Amino acid sequence: MAILAVLVLAADQFSKQLVLQHLEPGVAVPVAGEALQFVLVFNPGAAFSLGEGVTWIFTIAMAIVAGVIVFLAATRVRSRLWAVVLGLLLGGVLGNLADRLFREPGFAVGHVVDFILTPWMWFWTPNAAIYNVADIFIVGGMAAVALLLVIGIELDGTRGATRDAPVAAESVADADAGATADADAGPADTDPAVADPAAPAAPAKDAD
Repeated sequence: MAILAVLVLAADQFSKQLVLQHLEPGVAVPVAGEALQFVLVFNPGAAFSLGEGVTWIFTIAMAIVAGVIVFLAATRVRSRLWAVVLGLLLGGVLGNLADRLFREPGFAVGHVVDFILTPWMWFWTPNAAIYNVADIFIVGGMAAVALLLVIGIELDGTRGATRDAPVAAESVADADAGATADADAGPADTDPAVADPAAPAAPAKDAD
């Protein structure tokens, strides 16, 4: 998981460094026509530049998310699939967190470098969001986490139904054992008024 997180972090920061060196802020560079463009912007807020005046809140939130992922990975994750998903998600979170911590205008209030514009994803609206490599892994990782939860794969790799199956099987086995014991024991008491048909009949007394 750690290797994946480092690779995503490196890819994100490398791509940002490239656009900082070769793009002018606000100038669109077509890559695949209008469907894919590179536009360098500095985002102090969240998606669509929301919360521009409270950048420090996003820094704290991302730090908490990163901490939770690391904690889960160290204490609960035993599934390779979960490790891959959380590793990619962690790398994306760290990519944007690094911008918040170390870029201008200052520590913990830095602006995130965004540059990928795909207007078709936003139905060609004039205020389409511009994002970066870290955002791709954050959104993809969150979608993968939701999918794993929906299909019931636990952090240890077991499914919810599979985990409960041994308990149900044990209950059924206990019930069968109890029923067998009751059948072997037979009735506790025999009614004396009911004669045993196999017993010999008592001799009749002679009348005086």
